[in-house]
Amino acid sequence: MRRSSKAGSTKPRRRKASAAAERRVAEDTLRRSEARRARAQGLSHTGLWVADGATRRFLYWSDQSYRIWGFDPLQGLPSREDMWGRIHPDIREAVWEEVQEKVSQKQDYAGEFRIVLPDGTLKYLEAASHHVFSTRGKLLKVVSTHVDVTERRRAEDALRRSEAWLAQAQRLSRTGTWVLDGTTRRFLYWSDESYRIWGFDPLQGLPSRDDMWERIHPDDRERLWEEVQEALREQRDFFEEFRILLPDGTVKYLEANTHHEFSPLGELIEVICTNVDVTERKRAQDERERLGQLEADLAHINRLSMMGELAASLSHEILHPIATARNNARAGMRFLEMSPPNLSEVKEALGCVVRDADRAKDIVGRIRSQIKRAPPQKERFDLHEAINEVIVMVRSAIAKDAISVNTRLMDGLVPVQGDRVQLQQVLVNLILNAVEAMSSVEDGARELSIRTEQSQTGGVLVAVHDSGPGVDPVNLERVFEPFYTTKTSGIGMGLSICQTIINGHGGRLWMSANEPRGAVFQFTLPAVQENS
Repeated sequence: MRRSSKAGSTKPRRRKASAAAERRVAEDTLRRSEARRARAQGLSHTGLWVADGATRRFLYWSDQSYRIWGFDPLQGLPSREDMWGRIHPDIREAVWEEVQEKVSQKQDYAGEFRIVLPDGTLKYLEAASHHVFSTRGKLLKVVSTHVDVTERRRAEDALRRSEAWLAQAQRLSRTGTWVLDGTTRRFLYWSDESYRIWGFDPLQGLPSRDDMWERIHPDDRERLWEEVQEALREQRDFFEEFRILLPDGTVKYLEANTHHEFSPLGELIEVICTNVDVTERKRAQDERERLGQLEADLAHINRLSMMGELAASLSHEILHPIATARNNARAGMRFLEMSPPNLSEVKEALGCVVRDADRAKDIVGRIRSQIKRAPPQKERFDLHEAINEVIVMVRSAIAKDAISVNTRLMDGLVPVQGDRVQLQQVLVNLILNAVEAMSSVEDGARELSIRTEQSQTGGVLVAVHDSGPGVDPVNLERVFEPFYTTKTSGIGMGLSICQTIINGHGGRLWMSANEPRGAVFQFTLPAVQENS
């Protein structure tokens, strides 16, 4: 009996202990579950609240909800009005109306909206609310999750801004981009500017590779294809300029820079290409070349015009050594007719003939150099010798108007490098302009002065002074403009061409007033580099 009583009293205690242990396990499991849920909500920035459908009061807010909405959990559950007060005022009414519409239709709600915290912090939330209704349609409970997507939204906004800036930069620089899958040879991406450059419609989707190659100019297509294939064989990047021909006949010049990405096994993975529309730059370059050729043609015409003006002077220069040679030849003949012949005098006379013939040859050579159409030849030469040659060429024009010439050429001047004929053309222009200006002077001396000296920058300065009437100060800035002239028969290109020539030599040409009267035209030439 005792043993039976003792055994019966043990069973209830064991059942109670077992139930307490199970309860502790269940509580621990619940705590761990809630901790994991809180951890998951924190990592995903997801909050949760539950509201009573009848009273509209909150029954529960998760820790993450308090953090997201900026409420203090020590203050207890916030009111429904407090929560709605933190929804951004610009959208509060619209969100309220949308939620009420979902409730009336017994549907769940999902949407994105902004909230503003008391410190001014702006957050973007994605909310999903589940509405629980009774069988009679009465709202029993609202369970809502809300995810803080502020960082994602900012990243998306930054990406959109970055893409917008990139698109704007591509429009400004006329640079397009496309990406090609190396395996399928299909395009993965075309930028807006690529569509514009190649003339494809983005609404039609990505163009095919064949469509793109069809728009490459037929004259460039085969060459470009071979160069692309060679770059692929050598597994290198590719850069080339080519033309494309659009369906409306428009021709564009493009510069393509292509990067080929290969696998370790040498298989083509991806192709990234930028293509720059350089059509306007190409046209501007062609226009510069055309204008350069036009300037060269005008300079040549200008030289021919000057030679026409100097024809009388040049004929005199040529005839003078010829006449002297003839006289020396006749003298030699007389010395030969003497008995016995005076051979020493004959030898001297023949030497004079040779000297005079060489002089005539030099004069003709200078004329041919001035007239012939030849490319610029930049070389070192004696500037003073070139100046003296010009003075000889224009001597007849100077003498005709009774003009006295004074030269002050600096000894030990640094060497000059340039096109001798072009620089002599500048001097002839400046001297003839000075001569023509002084021809109208009735009173006073007509004086032409040419001087050289070292410039302040270490180069050479050449100045041509005249005692003519000078230039009206109002027109000082216009004398170098093309087609501006004060001459009745001039075309106004001489000084413009002179300025182009001097600029081309790295120098500068300008004009100023001479004292007490007249004008001064000066130009500089840079010093010759030691390794030139």
